[in-house]
Amino acid sequence: MVPYSAFRHAVANKLRDAGYVKEVAKRGKKTRRSLEIVLHYDTDGTPKVHQAVRLSKPSRRLYERAANIRPIKFGKGVLVLSTPQGIMTDKEAREAGVGGELLFKMW
Repeated sequence: MVPYSAFRHAVANKLRDAGYVKEVAKRGKKTRRSLEIVLHYDTDGTPKVHQAVRLSKPSRRLYERAANIRPIKFGKGVLVLSTPQGIMTDKEAREAGVGGELLFKMW
């Protein structure tokens, strides 16, 4: 459970689409809203998320052009970006030809 914001909800939905999160649900009303996120696990009980690294920080924002966005862990991971078209993964950003702020990478 994390406090709700539209940004966090968009990021959680992208992670759900990428297969790292099993379920995303908004709970509560008005100022007491929260976001319930259920992680995805394999059949043997190991989590899909092995590591997550935050790239852009308040003291150092990192931006990348679409031409410079590379796959994470030979395509096995995901890079999440904040673009003018919204939150996107590295694959979606390359296909759309847009760059943006690098938020984090996960594998």
